[in-house]
Amino acid sequence: MDFRVVFPKIRVRSTTTVKLQLLARHAEHVEARTNRIWRRIEPFFRQLFRLRTRLATVGVALVAVWLFVHVVFGANGMVVYRSKRAEYQRLEREIDQLKNENEDGSRQVNQLKTDPRRIEREAREQFHYARPGELIYVAPEAPAAAPPKNRSVAK
Repeated sequence: MDFRVVFPKIRVRSTTTVKLQLLARHAEHVEARTNRIWRRIEPFFRQLFRLRTRLATVGVALVAVWLFVHVVFGANGMVVYRSKRAEYQRLEREIDQLKNENEDGSRQVNQLKTDPRRIEREAREQFHYARPGELIYVAPEAPAAAPPKNRSVAK
């Protein structure tokens, strides 16, 4: 096992006067470099300043176009809204139709429970009942389709 203790290296920090002297020595170089960079980019900033109203107008127009597209074609846009509304109206019509069919069925059930003429009519039609002296004629059922004679389907 290694029990050595390691101490970090001690650095001597420069004093404030040394830093100020270093800054004063390089200040002219830094200022000259800054001036060169500014001369290069200044025309761009001037042009940008002259075009600020046009850029703002273009930005607002882009936002308006994006908003329009989002409102019309977005997840909850007008296109989706119209299709949902059409589906809603179709379902409402279907519900009304089913309610009418339900009322008709309820009316028929009620008649079959209470109306003797309706009961007699159903008994005559479904069970082929007849009163004394009546004859019932029943039409034969249609024959089933015959299989093809050449047996080409079976192959």
